[in-house]
Amino acid sequence: MAQHGRINVGHRRENTLPGIFAFTSGPQDWQALLADPVKHWETGKSARTLAYSWEAQNGFPPEVADSFAQCDDEPLKNITPILAVPEFTVSLPGRGHPSQNDIFVLARSSSGPVSIMVEGKFEESFDRTLDGSRKPDSSPNSGKNKRLSFLRRTLGITTVPPGSVRSQLLHRAASAVITGKQYRAVASVVLIHSFSQERIGWSDYQVFTRLFGVEAEEGRVHRLNGNLKVPLYGVWVVGNPFFLQS
Repeated sequence: MAQHGRINVGHRRENTLPGIFAFTSGPQDWQALLADPVKHWETGKSARTLAYSWEAQNGFPPEVADSFAQCDDEPLKNITPILAVPEFTVSLPGRGHPSQNDIFVLARSSSGPVSIMVEGKFEESFDRTLDGSRKPDSSPNSGKNKRLSFLRRTLGITTVPPGSVRSQLLHRAASAVITGKQYRAVASVVLIHSFSQERIGWSDYQVFTRLFGVEAEEGRVHRLNGNLKVPLYGVWVVGNPFFLQS
């Protein structure tokens, strides 16, 4: 998004240092950043919908702003977005690709910086479950198990996660915490911005929050783990279906 009174949206340019960004002039600039710029940019796809939804706002989309406004936790009071970066990658150890986050939002609250990772959804699932991504003969030292151990440490999960947990949710939450440490944030947030009126994926999100002893409620910001160096929060919001037609 251009710098005209709104949240600044930018993307990392090719062949540049990690901290150098180019500002977008509108949602169309998000397309080239996608893994499949043709398939993933069809009308009704979450990537395109998310781009139009966020570029249209003077700050957070209303449903996101409303959820934060209802949260009384000190680290998230008076939260305001500063910068949004589409298709933001975070490296994770072990076997597998980096975590490809739909949007990284650097925000600021009354207490300090806040790291937010946004995952947009419509009809897509949260990728594979842990059971679906493990091989039966995996050893404790396998790349996948090393990655899972890292994710558990990063998120402060002390028990073995059930196989029904979606790995994508673990990746996005860990990305928020890791990036939060880099920005010396006072909090990190994994934000699911769904445009599904049928709440596709909601049950998977509930399985994820139960790892932290939390029963999720739509539109409510929950503290998932306050014992981390950068406390972790989670929230599921439903976006305006108008943007599905954009």
